[in-house]
Amino acid sequence: MDFSSKLLENAVNEVSRLPGIGKRTALRLVLHLLKQPTEHTKYLTEALSVLRNEVKSCKKCHNISDTILCEICANPNRHTEVVCVVEDIRDVMAIENTAQFKGLYHVLGGKISPIEGIGPQNLQIESLVEKVRNGEVKELIFALSSTMEGDTTNFYIYKQIEKYNITTSTIARGISVGDELEYADEVTLGRSIVNRIPFENSLKA
Repeated sequence: MDFSSKLLENAVNEVSRLPGIGKRTALRLVLHLLKQPTEHTKYLTEALSVLRNEVKSCKKCHNISDTILCEICANPNRHTEVVCVVEDIRDVMAIENTAQFKGLYHVLGGKISPIEGIGPQNLQIESLVEKVRNGEVKELIFALSSTMEGDTTNFYIYKQIEKYNITTSTIARGISVGDELEYADEVTLGRSIVNRIPFENSLKA
């Protein structure tokens, strides 16, 4: 792709680094920004700068937050002894949109994937085990995507906590095997949360 401007080329190259955005899409986005009033671009750059510099990780669930405790963990109406284990913030948002879950979350920050060099030590697993060990949790709901990596992560966590007196369950398989949680429709995902099954049963399936 030939550019008449080095500045344009640099901007397109940076935008194309974003997931799912190729050079042509990046060019379309950059040209769109150039056509907008200057303040629109300023608002965008300021929002991204503030996000990068000020966003926090909730000290309790590791969700992205503006404050030390995210709004979900700080909500006194949530069931604190029921914790839903998810991969990242997108899964939290997907489950919250169903309005079917009133407990708390624990965001792992990924899934175990040896091929990608991601092991248990790279995820927020130890802090989850610590919650169980301290008696903070009565039920742990595994809500990772039904992929090989998701199932591996579920099983690893289960083996770490099985000696403790805690109920473990997993979302019902209304979510197709191999599907990512964030792409499930709200009705299916909501039913999967409500109709969750004991985790031990999923091992026998």
